[in-house]
Amino acid sequence: MRTRTTVLAALAALALPAALSTAPAAMATTDTPRTATTQGEPGDIVTKSPTSFRTVPGAPVTTRSWHITYRSTTARGTANTVSGTVIVPDDGKTGPRPLVTWGMGAVGLADGCAASGRFPQGTSSEGQLIDLALRRGWAVAVSDYEGLGTPGDHTYTVGRSEGHALLDAARAAQRLPEAGLSPDGPVGIMGYSQGGQAAGWAAQLRASYAPELRVKGTVAGGVPADLPATLEYNDGGVGAGLALMALAGQDAAFPELALDSYLNQKGKDDVAFMRNNCVSISTIAGLFQNLSEVTVRDPLASPFWQLALRASYLGDRAPDHPVHLYQGTVDELIPYQVGADLRARWCEKGAPVEWKSYPTDHVTTAITGVPAAMAWLGARLADEPAAGNCGT
Repeated sequence: MRTRTTVLAALAALALPAALSTAPAAMATTDTPRTATTQGEPGDIVTKSPTSFRTVPGAPVTTRSWHITYRSTTARGTANTVSGTVIVPDDGKTGPRPLVTWGMGAVGLADGCAASGRFPQGTSSEGQLIDLALRRGWAVAVSDYEGLGTPGDHTYTVGRSEGHALLDAARAAQRLPEAGLSPDGPVGIMGYSQGGQAAGWAAQLRASYAPELRVKGTVAGGVPADLPATLEYNDGGVGAGLALMALAGQDAAFPELALDSYLNQKGKDDVAFMRNNCVSISTIAGLFQNLSEVTVRDPLASPFWQLALRASYLGDRAPDHPVHLYQGTVDELIPYQVGADLRARWCEKGAPVEWKSYPTDHVTTAITGVPAAMAWLGARLADEPAAGNCGT
């Protein structure tokens, strides 16, 4: 039973609410390189400036960090600019080191929620998790995703756009001279919740979109791989506000979906509020709300919206490298079966998948699953073989 106690405990523990996705298949492009509408190539750095990384307010971590904006690609295949942060341990080591491109869980729709702005303040929900990667000697590139920290609305949960942003963050980090990273160094992909969706899409897109990146492994947890199932699961429940945020994110990527025409006045007011606030407040604002309470007609009954949701469906192709998937069996935001089915689809297509489940909720799994996930990724970055456990 999804109770109010569960919700408040999850919000208090860590602001990692799940991603609920949507995006048009017919409207989205293929995985070919984007149309060049701005100068530069995907991963090229547009701006860079020194910044700082803190896990808590007032306590800098021994790192060197840069805020960057870089070229990337929308879900349609057109050029855009995305912001992010590159963080390197200031450990005296010179020469190549592994790079992890990190997919953030949901932070909200307002620009002020972007991770790159939260790191100097020590208020990022995932700062302490990222620090675990830095303590291993890895460099970390963190994308803010499309439209979060840069002009335009955030395309929250648009899988293809997120995957591009993660891969291009890795490219940008390797092209940042100050970071001292090798262009052919080992790369890992990691993310949970919305970040798990982003990581999964980056894993699937790597071969066609960024074949030069030497991706050794992908970690994806709490993945909203099947968006219709995830939206249905959250209707009237804990993640109802996230579901509405997801519809707003799809509308940002594909304005022809015309979300506003489906919303009543309450729905319009809720979306406007969410576009100006971060995830914890937006989640509380939408708690236990049914989609029917904020709409004049059901967008999910529209063929265009159904195509949009289907376009962010994960598992139609297999990643070309090992994957570690993990999921909580009592996840109140992402159905356990959604994660298990993604594992089955990738296994059937021949990917070496290691699957791990935890008897915990969404946020608890995000925290408790990290040590095993990082150990697994460390082995892949060290070129240790991975057999997976698809047969069990």
